[in-house]
Amino acid sequence: MSVVRQNIVLIGFMGSGKSSVGRRVATLLGFKFVDTDAVLVEREGREIAEIFASEGEERFRDLESAALASLKSLAGCVISTGGGVILREKNRVILRELGCVVWLTASEDTLFARVSRTNKRPLLQTADPRATVAALFTARRPLYAEAAQFTLDTTTFSHAEAAEAVVAEAQRVFSWDTPG
Repeated sequence: MSVVRQNIVLIGFMGSGKSSVGRRVATLLGFKFVDTDAVLVEREGREIAEIFASEGEERFRDLESAALASLKSLAGCVISTGGGVILREKNRVILRELGCVVWLTASEDTLFARVSRTNKRPLLQTADPRATVAALFTARRPLYAEAAQFTLDTTTFSHAEAAEAVVAEAQRVFSWDTPG
């Protein structure tokens, strides 16, 4: 008897490991990996930073919502979302409709260290990126908690350890005997 595999949806602040861990989870389960930011970039034909610079955050959030909604028919996928996808209530509803929502988090210091490795994050192009991370993380934390069915702190985990923990939780939530 064939069992339809539901999706695993990864949410969390920038730098929490959604893409890196998500790719590993997809490999472990034999699922397809889908990144909502990549879907948005492909649909728009330009990078996220360009959209932010030319049209602003609100327009980006509109495009992000449309990209998320376009995934409703998917099954057997690990979906990595942008860190701010949870800002809109309609997106939090869609996330739960898509599958098992896992909130990847880490300590604020760890998140800042991770996001500081690149200058490609539009929301951190401020006079004080550390304060920006603190403010955004504090504001978003309750929204992640609201949307998630499971929370995993990745502060001390390798990507492989985090992926294994996500798979174990998906097996519990979906009552899967074995991955894939």
